[in-house]
Amino acid sequence: MLVHLSIRNYLLVESVELDFAPGLTVLTGETGAGKSILVDALALALGDRAEGGVVRSGTPRAEIAAEFAIEGVPTLAAWLDEAGFASDGGTLILRRVIEAGGRSRAFINGSAAPLSQLKDAAEYLLDIHGQHAHHALLRPQAQREVLDAYAGAQALSAAVSAAWHAWQAARQRRQDAETHSQARQIEREGLHLAVEELRALGDDLARWDEIQAQHARLAHVTTLIEGGQALIQGLDEGEGALSSRLGEMCARLDAMQAVDGSLGEVAALLNSASANLGEAVHALRRYADHLNLDPERLAELDRVLGDMHRLARKHRVQPDALAGLLEGYQARLVELTASDDLDALQAAEDAAFAQYQTEAKQLGAQRRKAAAALSKQVTAAMHELALAGGHLDIVLQPVSEPRAHGLEDVSFLAASHPGLPPGPLGKVASGGELSRISLAIQTALSGVAGVPTLIFDEVDVGIGGSVAEAVGRRLAKLGETRQVLVITHLPQVAARGTQHLRVAKQANGRFVSSNIAVLDADARVEEIARMLGGLKITATTRQHAAEMLAG
Repeated sequence: MLVHLSIRNYLLVESVELDFAPGLTVLTGETGAGKSILVDALALALGDRAEGGVVRSGTPRAEIAAEFAIEGVPTLAAWLDEAGFASDGGTLILRRVIEAGGRSRAFINGSAAPLSQLKDAAEYLLDIHGQHAHHALLRPQAQREVLDAYAGAQALSAAVSAAWHAWQAARQRRQDAETHSQARQIEREGLHLAVEELRALGDDLARWDEIQAQHARLAHVTTLIEGGQALIQGLDEGEGALSSRLGEMCARLDAMQAVDGSLGEVAALLNSASANLGEAVHALRRYADHLNLDPERLAELDRVLGDMHRLARKHRVQPDALAGLLEGYQARLVELTASDDLDALQAAEDAAFAQYQTEAKQLGAQRRKAAAALSKQVTAAMHELALAGGHLDIVLQPVSEPRAHGLEDVSFLAASHPGLPPGPLGKVASGGELSRISLAIQTALSGVAGVPTLIFDEVDVGIGGSVAEAVGRRLAKLGETRQVLVITHLPQVAARGTQHLRVAKQANGRFVSSNIAVLDADARVEEIARMLGGLKITATTRQHAAEMLAG
């Protein structure tokens, strides 16, 4: 539920801090005072797009923060956890800062967040029904979405749409295979030849670096053998070999160390050098033992490298990329083989269509059940809203061919008076009647929706008298199970509120501000009286207002 709203430097509002209560909260004020500013500001905190023009003139930025109590919304708490936003004691704070230049920033519980995440959080928190929301009901898609929402079938509807697209994709693959089979056959034959050429290199294909090293060693083996022998001679075998001379030096230094112990470190270093020299000689001998002239192997490596360079040039890649190229060609061959298997493609298409039909039939069954219940509920509400004898019929018409939205079209047909045949909403209902039908549908949806807060922005435009009283009663009843905020110009609706806010314009020098205040009991009487009597408020008007509030 919405607990607190803070607005600073937004349009005509300089600074407002509002606490909200459960039940029905009404917001009133004279025309042009800025009643919708509160809803518009709240929408920004919930992720709506903003422009720099909303910043109050002469200030650098606007800031809006909305605080919600979310103890009763475990799904939102889980979402916050998963998204990495800590929830402090069951409280959620959504904040929006809009710079005068148009740049904006968003925050969830103090952490920066993209607008998309504010919108995701908003889906768990509240619904806003604008004063022109009833116009959307004229669209068939909106009527279908209303029915699916009432049926709790949004997830199944999305699954049906996904299954339809999967079926279409499978059908397209089968059709493409039939249309382009000759081109695919040509491509497959070319790939077969390329794969066979590459496979002929066997394991060598993936050993480019190793083969290059072997070839370089064999191509220069004579130089390597001669160099190895010369090193061994100089270090250990020839006359005046370094190992012999170093041994003599070590012996002399050992004798000197016996006289002067300070030479111990030098002796250790020389002995270490002698040992390292011996290790080097052994390593050179092992290396020399493995060096052999092998003209046959060298010729074989020449051939392999020549083949690899030739294929690399042919396929316009580096030689070390040939192994990856072979894998890609093989994968494409598998893909082409599968795509040319018309029986398999037809089977996949049939399976996708069967899946679509299964889910679409389940959706249709849920829609038919929900259509009867929603028609009955909205018809009853219409009678309460001074449309006695009127009724709403929700018709499900089978489609000529399967569609992404299912196997039936949804149409809302209404009769606003008894004896009239039902027809499309836009043709049989006046603006006021359509508004009331819309309110009946919206409150019906609100009864099954999980969001704890509902906002109605002047949905009662164009009605009055007993109809206005019926609208007020209906909103008050809705407020028994939900937090409801209503922007209204009707005293009959305003009198039903458990909390009353008033918006007023105030001039301060060159600037005009909108102020929002919570009214106490006496102030409520004055405000209801103003709504009843206009500029001239009499004792009779005040008495009437008090009676309305008492009733």
